[in-house]
Amino acid sequence: MPKDILLPIDASAAEANSGAPQRFAAIDLGSNSFHLLVANYQHERLQVVARLGEKVQLAAGLDDDGMLSEAAMQRALDCLGRFAPFLSDITNANLRIVGTNALRDAHNSQAFIERAEAQLGHAIEIIAGREEARLIYLGAAHALAESGRRLIVDIGGGSTEFIIGEAFEPKALESLRMGCVTFSRRFFPDGELNEKRMRRAELAALSELANIQRPYQRLGWDDPVGSSGTIKAAASVLYAYGDTPHEGVITRGGLKKLRERLLKCKQLEKVELDGLKADRAKVFPAGIAILGAIFEAFDLTQMRFADGALREGVLYDMAGRNTAEDSRSKSLESLQRTYDVDTRQGLNVANTAERLFHQVRHAWSLNPDQARYLQWASHVHEIGLAISHSQFHRHGAYLLEHSDLAGFSRPEQRRLAFLVRAHRRKFPLKEWQALPDAQQEVTQKLARLLRLAVLLNHSRPETAPSLPEISADSDSLTITLPASDEPTLLSTDLEQEQAFMEAAAFKLLIQQGKSDG
Repeated sequence: MPKDILLPIDASAAEANSGAPQRFAAIDLGSNSFHLLVANYQHERLQVVARLGEKVQLAAGLDDDGMLSEAAMQRALDCLGRFAPFLSDITNANLRIVGTNALRDAHNSQAFIERAEAQLGHAIEIIAGREEARLIYLGAAHALAESGRRLIVDIGGGSTEFIIGEAFEPKALESLRMGCVTFSRRFFPDGELNEKRMRRAELAALSELANIQRPYQRLGWDDPVGSSGTIKAAASVLYAYGDTPHEGVITRGGLKKLRERLLKCKQLEKVELDGLKADRAKVFPAGIAILGAIFEAFDLTQMRFADGALREGVLYDMAGRNTAEDSRSKSLESLQRTYDVDTRQGLNVANTAERLFHQVRHAWSLNPDQARYLQWASHVHEIGLAISHSQFHRHGAYLLEHSDLAGFSRPEQRRLAFLVRAHRRKFPLKEWQALPDAQQEVTQKLARLLRLAVLLNHSRPETAPSLPEISADSDSLTITLPASDEPTLLSTDLEQEQAFMEAAAFKLLIQQGKSDG
């Protein structure tokens, strides 16, 4: 966003600026495992306070209709109950709970989320695959001291992420629908483990990889790195058997020997290898099939394991939020450039919206985090003009909801998309009522402020105009215009807006100030 837009500073930002350590926590609701990481953040580094992980195998609880079983949900809730005591001293602003592939896929994920949110007293965010990849890269990159271009691979329970990047900047992000839990269900449903099934799993992974194989190879990398459970376990087993020259390194030859050892087990129930934890054994062969396909597709000779993955990335990303390094603001700046948005008009609307917000924030009990949504929506409210002037608010909402926006969770994108959808014409009651109940009241208030900010800048002035007197009371807004005997463009626009608000059962009152005469 333009640097002259100053957002309200919240307590966490003030604490960060003071140099005092901040305590952050992240919970990663993975398809195979749930992880909790609590750490102090100071001088751009994390100091781990607590780290917990449990094999929940949420993806294993998905039936053929894409529904999470009650047993899987209960396993997940029980795990979160054990995580909860570690969160007691974490402020809401410093805690993020993110869900990945299994919760992206489950048709009844909202039912689980509502129960989990009630248990933890905190919102859960479902993140898109490429956003998951970006956060994985951020976590892994902080764990790697070396420079150069890296390929980062993370094999999860339901998806596998691939990132090429340099330093802390990803150059390519992808999330493919293959994981150790889902491939176990698909290729080893009865637990039988043989060459034919293993090769089928590898070929399925190669088929997924075909979509990114050539563009990734063209981009290139110097250092292939793996993160998270499957790759960590593979490196551990190879080291235990002496099949790798160094601890934490997976070689192509060592991977071939590991594959042969697994096939000798013949049943998932009988998978038992030195260096392999028992709770990973059943999904390990599927993970190795995926890893073998990655080596084959990218012609890798070796890969090293690095600590640092999604949960670490979430913490580093959270530490940069609401600052100049906020990846969400950078994403919207990129979107403005891509769709050639009129940044001057966006800046004027944002300035007007900010002043409106400050006039009503106490009466409407609004907070700085909500102000950010209003600012973001102001800057990109005209993005849909790149498609068509007709219904451009609808086009803009679609682009915001369905684009890959680094830093944003899916609920955040939907909320931002709604504000853009609602910024003109009839108030979209159906879309508003589809928002989570807890967001509806504040979101309609933000939308009404955005509508007024756009309306006040209708003539597209060089700079944001002066504001009429505005006050708020409960759910109503009152605007006092200067006395005038003749209708003006503003008064005419406000009368139309008053009709739109009345149709939506919201109150917008317009009154005339006293004449000097």
